[in-house]
Amino acid sequence: MAQYELLLPKMGESVAEATVIKWVKQIGDSIDLDDTILEIATDKVDSEVPSPVAGKLVKQLFQENDVAQVGDVIAIIETADGSNEKAEEPAKQAPIVEEKPQPIPGIEQLPTENPAAQVDFSSSDRFYSPLVKSIAAQENITIEELDSIKGSGADGRLTKDDLLNYIANKGDSAVKKAVVELVPPPPPPVVESSNNTKSEATQPANKTQTTSVSGSDEIIEMDRMRKLIADHMVMSKATSPHVTSFVEADVTNMVLWRNKVKSSFEKRENEKITFTPIFVEAVAKAIKDFPMINVSVNGTQIVKKRDINIGMAAALPSGNLIVPVIRNADQLNLVGLTKAVNDLASRARMSKLKPDETQAGTFTLTNVGSFGNVMGTPIINQPQVAILAVGAIKKKPAVLETEHGDVIAIRHMMFLSLSYDHRVVDGSLGGMFVRRVADYLESWDLNREI
Repeated sequence: MAQYELLLPKMGESVAEATVIKWVKQIGDSIDLDDTILEIATDKVDSEVPSPVAGKLVKQLFQENDVAQVGDVIAIIETADGSNEKAEEPAKQAPIVEEKPQPIPGIEQLPTENPAAQVDFSSSDRFYSPLVKSIAAQENITIEELDSIKGSGADGRLTKDDLLNYIANKGDSAVKKAVVELVPPPPPPVVESSNNTKSEATQPANKTQTTSVSGSDEIIEMDRMRKLIADHMVMSKATSPHVTSFVEADVTNMVLWRNKVKSSFEKRENEKITFTPIFVEAVAKAIKDFPMINVSVNGTQIVKKRDINIGMAAALPSGNLIVPVIRNADQLNLVGLTKAVNDLASRARMSKLKPDETQAGTFTLTNVGSFGNVMGTPIINQPQVAILAVGAIKKKPAVLETEHGDVIAIRHMMFLSLSYDHRVVDGSLGGMFVRRVADYLESWDLNREI
């Protein structure tokens, strides 16, 4: 009886580990060649691990949320016909592993053991968490009633909030038992010592506002990517003293040029040309003029990067952000940059990026103008030291200097805002850099060939 050891595949030069986020195949499931076995995550990129063989999954060596190293054996696949008892027993298990609810500090937890035993859940094929079972038992909700409630969790799973909302709408007087209240501990008594001073242990606690969470409120657990983003943003603000410089640029020539060439460009290259590759080109040129913006910090050392790898922040359908990287952006012409931008943006929206394609960025560009914002103060994408935000392009009256005197004309204007790490980038460097980017955009050649 042959068994195949499925290894965690290599996902790029800079990727050494991955987190198991979901087992698509469960123990005992039949597997065809190239079937997806599990989903893994590296940083913000989710990937699928296909099976190189056909057979049956007999062992999972990592649980969901476990971290595996590249090259680790993550599953055992039986490739010969037939089975044994050890392989068959797990197949009878429910496809979703039941997890115990984790206690939330400061929140009164509902009992999860004895009350749930009063309801017979064996007659239902649907998965219910211990907490949902406990609430159902307390509220005398039958298994038939539970099965009829629509769930908002993964694969239609019934969550605590779904059940609490159902109880609230039902108007059951027992709903009060299912309401979770956040109550701050009472302040300790103040005891004065003989010398009329208050010791640190007896200082009155700061008053905290009591928050009540009822069935009408919704508690949303952060997904894995949002947790990563939150941690990364907090770390960045704690690491780098942020300074932001602003420049307003007249990009009329750039807008008129794109309007002139976009139709012929799309017919010729089968690609739409947006403003993003133009911004990337200007940034790459400015980095060559001011290479000390293309650095990172290692303790007291400044690491000057040889390559110019520009990350572009892309919004996902989920609302999260991901930053795929255009490597060696200074070596690509505008056609190459357009193809790279469109390809990365398209695959980012479809969650098809490779883990290595979000690594090794040296500078980041974010387009807040795509959301209708005129400017922003972006947070640095560590370990980089600067990030540029480009705002929406708006028509405005502007003063133009001509040989016949100043005139007022309608121009296409936009704001550029550069946030930079003041540990290594001073105001002069940051200000000159963002001004140079604006200069490249303002001096765009209306007759440029592409």
